[in-house]
Amino acid sequence: MAASISGLGVGLGLSCSTKLCKALPSSRSSGFRVKMTVSVEDKKKSYTLQKSEEAFNAAKNLMPGGVNSPVRAFKSVGGQPIVIDSVKGSHMWDIDGNEYIDYVGSWGPAIIGHADDEVLAALAETMKKGTSFGAPCLLENVLAEMVISAVPSIEMVRFVNSGTEACMGVLRLARAFTGREKIIKFEGCYHGHADPFLVKAGSGVATLGLPDSPGVPRGATFETLTAPFNDISAVENLFNSNKGELAAIILEPVVGNSGFIPPKSDFLEAIRRVTKENGALLIFDEVMTGFRLSYGGAQEYFGITPDLTTLGKIIGGGLPVGAYGGRREIMEMVAPAGPMYQAGTLSGNPLAMTAGIQTLKRLKEPGTYEYLDKITGELVQGILDAGKKTGHAICGGYISGMFGFFFTEGPVNNFDEAKKSDTAKFARFYRGMLEEGVYFAPSQFEAGFTSLAHSSEDIQKTIAAAEKVLSKI
Repeated sequence: MAASISGLGVGLGLSCSTKLCKALPSSRSSGFRVKMTVSVEDKKKSYTLQKSEEAFNAAKNLMPGGVNSPVRAFKSVGGQPIVIDSVKGSHMWDIDGNEYIDYVGSWGPAIIGHADDEVLAALAETMKKGTSFGAPCLLENVLAEMVISAVPSIEMVRFVNSGTEACMGVLRLARAFTGREKIIKFEGCYHGHADPFLVKAGSGVATLGLPDSPGVPRGATFETLTAPFNDISAVENLFNSNKGELAAIILEPVVGNSGFIPPKSDFLEAIRRVTKENGALLIFDEVMTGFRLSYGGAQEYFGITPDLTTLGKIIGGGLPVGAYGGRREIMEMVAPAGPMYQAGTLSGNPLAMTAGIQTLKRLKEPGTYEYLDKITGELVQGILDAGKKTGHAICGGYISGMFGFFFTEGPVNNFDEAKKSDTAKFARFYRGMLEEGVYFAPSQFEAGFTSLAHSSEDIQKTIAAAEKVLSKI
């Protein structure tokens, strides 16, 4: 796309964007002669991150690594981290004024688009009454009813403030209910940064190349057993060697923290069978997949009902939130109904509840998930086609509004196979896409997200940018 501007004498003919036209003087006001071409290529030369660099350098003296969550520091992709100024719909702008099509969506919550007008209006009304009560409010009932009616496994729910907190609570609950201590998690699955889960945890840990985290005592992880994702034989072997000792299996039903890795066709069903046969609980960590793969989450999408579920991200509509829920007989062990203690100052705060309610209302509208599936499919297929056309080994996939791709022939069924990806190539691709105005997650080992705000134009621009960058790396 090029904007050509040519003039001779008093005439000025032009074809350009509204923004560009407004920036140029007219022939009547200037009386000059012009003959030049302003193209996208010229515009790209002005791409700068000077202000982001200055802000990030200052941040490194204020916060560890300059960030409040490790992946934001771009350690695995290199280059200058961008500092965001604002977001709207499917787009974001950094403090240097660069605009990006966003496929991170605040790591998942922005499924109806950033800064949605209806959500903002509802928040403004709620804020007139206060931002936090530290006491029950009616909005908690409303969101709880919506969650319970949507998610097959949830008969009662407890709201907390993050996915990490939800996973901490659900693990304690599983151990309290079963009277057992050992759990199984899967290699590359991330369930927050609580000590028992930082074993082969993928995500930010994988991005930094750390197998575990210093400061986690052996006793905290001694009862955490691990197996490769999609390997039911490994799970059965763990049950056989730990008979009567396993409290639960916890897993992301679709892995998002090793990149996008879906379950094999019979894997979740086999996991459900094994847990029932051994008196263990099945926990779906649906912090990412909840309300994203379908309105009822991955468990509705795959038709497998766990005993307990964790949620986050989308149910807070962009505000800090988390939740865990499940069968009534299990949840009634949570204080004050039962002896398993867990509490939180800001849990169920009215702002997070309001944003969650408005978001879920939008997601329940007809055609929501069909649209997400359509645009995400077009995006992933377009990127894979571009990769193959330009001679790269690439594989990937999607379900509804969640997707990912790897620079390897594939297929990728677990974390070990994900680690075969060409991460150096991904880093070059990532930096190139930034300059083309596309923002993916800054790690090969993270899933991507689309939203209802993404347009067909966004998708086509992204595919075109991908082909351009892939042809150069």
